[in-house]
Amino acid sequence: MIIPTKHTNFSESLLGFGCYILTRLQYPISIDDLWKQYQIDYKNKIYFAKHSFDNLLLTIVFLYSIGTVNEKNGMIIKCV
Repeated sequence: MIIPTKHTNFSESLLGFGCYILTRLQYPISIDDLWKQYQIDYKNKIYFAKHSFDNLLLTIVFLYSIGTVNEKNGMIIKCV
């Protein structure tokens, strides 16, 4: 689910997951390291919505399509 609905929490949507990802892009990071960071944050209840690796990829594609992230040398960077 890209956007939240009446029965879906914001954090469970790809839009909400995108907000989380943008907060983690303080410096260039690889997809694998971003996934590891998410798993740590989920385990420590910093971000409580469960997402799959596929959702991470879909969210990165979504963020790229709206121009908020870019890729450089295999690293994901936040666009200014």
